[in-house]
Amino acid sequence: MRDMVCRGLLLMLHRAGEIELPAIRYRPPNPLAQRERPQPMLIDTTPLTCALRDIRPILLEQARKTADEPMFNSLMEQHHYLGYEQPVGEHLKYLVWARGRPIACMAWSSAPRHLASRDGYIGWSAEARRRNIRFVAYNTRFLILPWIRVPHLASHILGRVAAALSADWQRMYSHPVYFAETFIDPGRFRGTCYRAANWVLMGRTTGRGKASNSYIPNRSIKEVLGLALTPRFRELLSEL
Repeated sequence: MRDMVCRGLLLMLHRAGEIELPAIRYRPPNPLAQRERPQPMLIDTTPLTCALRDIRPILLEQARKTADEPMFNSLMEQHHYLGYEQPVGEHLKYLVWARGRPIACMAWSSAPRHLASRDGYIGWSAEARRRNIRFVAYNTRFLILPWIRVPHLASHILGRVAAALSADWQRMYSHPVYFAETFIDPGRFRGTCYRAANWVLMGRTTGRGKASNSYIPNRSIKEVLGLALTPRFRELLSEL
């Protein structure tokens, strides 16, 4: 019943020099630390330059737990500047199709628990945040494939996803989401497509990660944008 506690105590004593443990005979593999990167997939990369109306209808596919999830992972790994990152916790993956070929990807995950600008914008209490943070979705990745050149496509996709997100989350995790958020690095992007899709600037990050033990920024300061998925989002997120 206390196997891991005893192992931890022995390791602590060993590191303190109080005892000497025998050499490690076997180190079990850690599939999370040694996860294989998504492999490239062959798709149509013919440049597409046209008006938005010329590629309609646009198909929005929730790819999580489908046969197309490996394609989503591969496209993010190969073409997003941050690469693919395996989400932890609740998450959704969208593939966007037009003319029978993928043109964009968008990833969503559970929201960060503590975000001062978001929490101030919503106006919820600490207790309400702890109870209701699961009703906030975080847009972690947005990729328009580099050979796609269609004006207004990004804001159109954002609008389509916003309309479908809560119902898709309900189907996957048995609860809706009422609010969406994302980070924009102003050193790289202006966030024009988000603003065109009615996302609002809630504030900026401090530039300090959650593991920081000082008040000195150790990473880029990002803009925090949010979008209400229902007019009653403050009321619903503040319920106890």
